Amino acid sequence: MARSKKEPPSPPAIAPWMATFSDLMNLLLCFFVLLFSFSTIEDEVFDQIAQSFNTTVSIFAGGAQAVGDGMLVSNGVSELNQLSEYFSTVGVSDTGETENTLEEFKEALEEEKLEAGEQMAEEIEAELEKNDMESEIEVNYTSQYVELVLNGSLLFKSGSDNIKSESKPVLSKVADILWKYDDCIVEIVGHCDNVQVPKSSKYDSNLDLSCARAISVAKYLYDEEGLPMEMLKPSGRGEYEPIASNDTSEGRALNRRVEIKIHFDID
Repeated sequence: MARSKKEPPSPPAIAPWMATFSDLMNLLLCFFVLLFSFSTIEDEVFDQIAQSFNTTVSIFAGGAQAVGDGMLVSNGVSELNQLSEYFSTVGVSDTGETENTLEEFKEALEEEKLEAGEQMAEEIEAELEKNDMESEIEVNYTSQYVELVLNGSLLFKSGSDNIKSESKPVLSKVADILWKYDDCIVEIVGHCDNVQVPKSSKYDSNLDLSCARAISVAKYLYDEEGLPMEMLKPSGRGEYEPIASNDTSEGRALNRRVEIKIHFDID
C-alpha cells in the first residue's frame, strides 16, 4: 500500500496587532537613536563654547570653569536650596563689574543728555541776547528739556487769559526760536500764585485760569505764528508748583508765570 505524503504543518497565523506593535517598536528605536545622536557634542566644541561664555558674562561664576565643577551640579540635588543665591551671582563677577558697568553707562547717558540740554540752552540764550530779550525770558535746562520762563504779568492782566498786545512781539520772537526745534514736543505750562480768583471771574479756580493761559499761548503760536498744533502741549498747574514764597508780592509775581519747555531726545 503506497504511503501518502505527509504535509508539513503550516505556521501559526500572525495576529494583526503584532504587525502594528512591531512597527511601533521600530519607530521608537529610531527615535531614541536620533535623540542620542543629537545629544552627542564634541568635547572640543563644548569647551570652546563654555570658555566663550565664561570670559564674557562669567556664566560659571557660581562654580568652577566647567559644568561638572559647578556649585549645583557637583554638589548634587541637596544644594538646590541655594538656587536663589546661585542665580543672584550668575553673570556678575566677584567685584560687581557688571553692575558698575551698567551704572557707568547710565551716568554717561545722563551726562550726554545734560550736555545736549546745555548746548541748546546756550543757542537759545544767544538768540534772546541778539533780540534784547534776555531780561524778559529766563532760560533753564535739564537732561530732558530746555525751559523758557515768561513772567505772567508780561503776558496777561490780572485774572485774564487774554494776551497783552504789547507782549505779542515777544511771543513772535519765541516762535522764531521754536521753529528751529520743530521736531520736538513743546509743553506750555501755566502757573498762578495762591491768591484765589474773585467770585466775579469766569474761572472757578487758579487751576482753570492757568490752563486757559497756557491754551491762549498755544493758540497764538498756532494761529498767528503757524506752529503745528501737534507739537504744542498746553497744560495748567494752578498754584501747586510755586518757585517762590507766596507770602510776599515779589514771590507771588514770580509764581505767576508761563513755562515753555522744549523736550528733546538723543537717539
